[in-house]
Amino acid sequence: MVERMVVVPRDEADGLEWLAFEQAGVLTSAQATRLLSEGTVRGRVRSGRWRSICRGILLTGNGRLTRDQQLWVAVLAAGPRAVLAGATAAAEAGVRGLRREPLHVLVPADRRAGMMLRRLPIDMPGVVVHRTRVLPEEHLQLARPPRTSIARSVVDAASWARSAEGAQLALAAACQQRRMLPAEMVEVLRRLPRAPRRRLIRQALADIAGGAEALSELDFLALCRRHRLPRPDLQERGRMGRVAPAGWTRTGASGGCTWRSTAHTTWTSGTGRTTCAGRTTSGRLETGSSASPPGWSAPTPTRSPPPSTAPSRPPAGVHR
Repeated sequence: MVERMVVVPRDEADGLEWLAFEQAGVLTSAQATRLLSEGTVRGRVRSGRWRSICRGILLTGNGRLTRDQQLWVAVLAAGPRAVLAGATAAAEAGVRGLRREPLHVLVPADRRAGMMLRRLPIDMPGVVVHRTRVLPEEHLQLARPPRTSIARSVVDAASWARSAEGAQLALAAACQQRRMLPAEMVEVLRRLPRAPRRRLIRQALADIAGGAEALSELDFLALCRRHRLPRPDLQERGRMGRVAPAGWTRTGASGGCTWRSTAHTTWTSGTGRTTCAGRTTSGRLETGSSASPPGWSAPTPTRSPPPSTAPSRPPAGVHR
């Protein structure tokens, strides 16, 4: 990743220097010609002092694009009222573990993406332009470049994810890292009645609010619903961190999630095979019952044969 040293302009700097400072050195042609003549702008590009990124977008330098400059190119090339959104905005707000590319930009539904987004240089990642009819002021965050709020960004990231697992991962990461509360994202989802994966997002947020913060725990709860099992007691957060509910301990290995009761009965998920011994009542496991939940089979206990009481015969050739 190319890094750019940021130098604060002097007090006597002109408007061009301050604008280039605010936008990481990325300008539109209209911005540049308002501060300089068209001939001056054209001369700086031809001499190599400035770089033409695409039609209508200029860089006040001639090096490779940095991360900040890539974000500004995406927003300015998408046109007026465009903002960073989805996983891109969430990552810029501090949510870790999300995909950094492609860059996601949100524009009003009455606008169309410009052709300039299809003619980007090689050091510029792909840009995906989304449209929306719902973008109130409370869903915007004051930032440079402008972007959607963290709650709206995470909900959009889950809606635009490539898979259902990626959607759950975005929601769990934001809550696990204490960047957002499930209730705030539920409020955003309420304003988006036509959001993709709306049912999945609502269910995942309900599970996260109930104590499931890891992706393996969300998978375990989905497994319980699929097989009509009672909802288990989830871990709660206290002053000493997350603690397991009474009678349960949780272990994880190789991406799996294992819950073990004090009765030494284990449920395992995420390992490709799921087994259950015993029957659940009110989220607790009971052993010694002949009944089992639908779709589950209780393993048959094996007993070792009793030791023989007959005297052993000595090997041939051995005399006592």
